[in-house]
Amino acid sequence: MIKPSDYELKLLRHLWRAGRLSARELHDASVEETNWSYSATRKTLERMIEKGLVTLEAVHGLNTYVAAQSKVETLAVLASAFARDVLDLDAPLPAAAFAGSKLVSPGEIAELETLLQDLSAKAKGEGKS
Repeated sequence: MIKPSDYELKLLRHLWRAGRLSARELHDASVEETNWSYSATRKTLERMIEKGLVTLEAVHGLNTYVAAQSKVETLAVLASAFARDVLDLDAPLPAAAFAGSKLVSPGEIAELETLLQDLSAKAKGEGKS
């Protein structure tokens, strides 16, 4: 799983909501948050493709972008990194910490909990090598 930057997250949030957007639609949806030019949005999308965060798909001759990593996977990576790098915790944050989020539905909490546990176990396994 890939950890996106703060700027990449701004674009990903719109893709998670809409599912698929053109560069123009994504720019128009995010310009108030980013204050970017259209070319800056396009450049960020190109980097996100290279990193594997989004995929480019042509639909009826129009290039569209789709998130390549789910919202829950991304939240698990970010929460694990925050717990480890900022809070210096060996255990993951509980998924219940996201219960009040507008971004996460109650149905996604269980999936997030599983991913957090998996990432924690993987990190502990890599630390023992």
